Amino acid sequence: MNRLLAFYYGSHPDSHGRMLAEMLRQDDDWLEVCHNYIQWLFPTKEYSRVTPDAPTLDKESIDAFHSDELLRNHLRAALTRILSFYGLQLAAGDVVKGTNWGERKPNWFTENTHNSLRITRILKSLSALGLTAEAKSLQSTLLELCDVEPDCGIDETAKKFWRDAVPMA
Repeated sequence: MNRLLAFYYGSHPDSHGRMLAEMLRQDDDWLEVCHNYIQWLFPTKEYSRVTPDAPTLDKESIDAFHSDELLRNHLRAALTRILSFYGLQLAAGDVVKGTNWGERKPNWFTENTHNSLRITRILKSLSALGLTAEAKSLQSTLLELCDVEPDCGIDETAKKFWRDAVPMA
């Protein structure tokens, strides 16, 4: 079994010795300052310069996520945790503002930060691994929030990356 699948099944740690469940229990401060977990929680086909030992998606991994509900449920748990970090939540399958929106948005929404890149990664990963509906909902919510929230500091470049991250079909 490959490293990513073993990590997502919860049987093996990432390259830093952390288990999936451990990562999902981390607080928001840890999620903000640690820069080598997002590539494990939301893998893509692109190699990461920040975390060169992180796995990239291959056909085996993509096929496994598409065919295994447990893997998708673990990915959904990772999404739920990271959404809370951003002040968002899943509600009946849709991404909406969370109860902590006002508290969390100054950390990433009111100006461009590295979190815009993280969000692009999350969108690509969800799309590739079978959570396309969640990816589309996240994308739609983010772009709508940028349109309606007067303090949105996300630039057009980041929004274009978000639009391009989720395939139309």
